[in-house]
This record gives sequence, C-alpha cells and structure tokens, in this order.
Amino acid sequence: MANPSDEFRLVSSNISHEGRMPRQYLGEGQGAKCNISPPVEWHNLPAEAKSLALVVQDVDAPDPAGPLVPFVIWVVVDIPAAVKGLPEGFSGREEEVGGEYAGIKEGYNDLKKHGWQAPKIPGPGHRIEFRLYALDVDRLDLGHKVTKDKLLEAIEGHVVGEAMLIAKS
Repeated sequence: MANPSDEFRLVSSNISHEGRMPRQYLGEGQGAKCNISPPVEWHNLPAEAKSLALVVQDVDAPDPAGPLVPFVIWVVVDIPAAVKGLPEGFSGREEEVGGEYAGIKEGYNDLKKHGWQAPKIPGPGHRIEFRLYALDVDRLDLGHKVTKDKLLEAIEGHVVGEAMLIAKS
C-alpha cells in the first residue's frame, strides 16, 4: 500500500483541507486583499505528467432553475510540470509574472470574466473545490476563450493524476 505522503497532493498555505476559506478569496476582503486567488502548491506529481490544469468551483451553488450546480470560479491551463504552485494573487498577473509561469493561461469563470472571480456566497456551508489535473501533454489547444467545459473535453484520455483540495465558506 502506498504511503499517503507519496500521493499526488494539492495544498494551500492559507487553506486547510475541509477548512474555512479566508474572506479575501471570496470577495469579502478589503482593498488589495479582496477577491484574490489563493496560493496553491502541489506535491508528488505523477512521473508521466507534462502539464497541469486547475479548476476551482463552488460545488454548492444554487441554481434558480433547479437544484445545486457547480459555479466555476477559476480555470487555469498549460501549467508546466516544472511549476510547483501558484502564488497568492496570481490571477490576472500571469502575463507580468513571466519566468517559470510563462505560457500559463487563465480561462473564463461562470461570471464570464477572465481569471479568479469568487461569487458573493450567500452563507456558510458552501464547498469550494480545487481540482488539479496532471496531464500527459505539454499544452492544450483551447484557443483564446478557455472554459471549464472546453478543458474537460480536451483532457479526456490525457489525465495521469488528480488531486483535490476542499475549502468551506
């Protein structure tokens, strides 16, 4: 049996698994610390991985037309396997950061905005799911408008590992 410390893991220095999501990541902070993307890092990437993709969503979002539907907060693609994480506030700055982050692309969320955009969550109890996909391809050809649906279609058959982090509102 594999040692749990050897598993592909997604973590955050500011969010514990099943822990409370800090206010600044949910649009409840103030000034520069309002609605920023949290820091995330990963460990024990599968050896076959050439790139990564990240989807963050509120899996308990209400839908006026029915029951709960996931609300996409952030989509990030073409993360090189050599990158070990994304710093706090990365969203919206991928072009200026450069270096090891060059080529990383952010997609559109369910507010039709580019980058991290957490909704105003109406109350406690919502689960925010961070799902990281390790892929056996260097890059995805998703065009200019990257969405969760396009991503999930493109990675079919290319996922060599998945890691997840859950936070609560």
